[in-house]
Amino acid sequence: MSENPGKGRDRARAPRADAPRPAASRSNAPRTNAPPRVPGGTGLTARPNPARIAGCLALAVLGALVALAGTLVQAAWFPGGLVIALLGSAGLFYGGRILTGTQIGALAPAVGWFITVFVLLSGRPEGDYVFGDELGLVLFMLGGTAAAVMCATTSKVPQSATRNGRSGI
Repeated sequence: MSENPGKGRDRARAPRADAPRPAASRSNAPRTNAPPRVPGGTGLTARPNPARIAGCLALAVLGALVALAGTLVQAAWFPGGLVIALLGSAGLFYGGRILTGTQIGALAPAVGWFITVFVLLSGRPEGDYVFGDELGLVLFMLGGTAAAVMCATTSKVPQSATRNGRSGI
């Protein structure tokens, strides 16, 4: 065997000058010359989005309209009208949740719904109020409240099977 490291077995053991350094010698430490980075907020701490604010306001107005229509329908046709009014309210709350993908999407129409129902509950100076009988009033209030709470506190919006590339068959 020769004494020359450029030939034979010794050459295979010798490190190459242009070879990359092994991963163990690389440092995972952050660069010292990089400026510090502040992470962005999420949820309620995120920057306000004008489109999201406009969408929530539109959902609140829809909630007020559904409450007004539901109040009139449930008072006019007691058993069937109450079911229609509650299904309309629950559909709006759930639709807002699905549309925005957040709990605020269900809370925005619920706030509009609650404000409208409480204003209509206050009545007039003559003692009248929009609701028909007291049983319908209680069922409409409890049913709407339960629907709003259920839609606002669901843990996760269901995902479509087509989003993940699955056909569902």
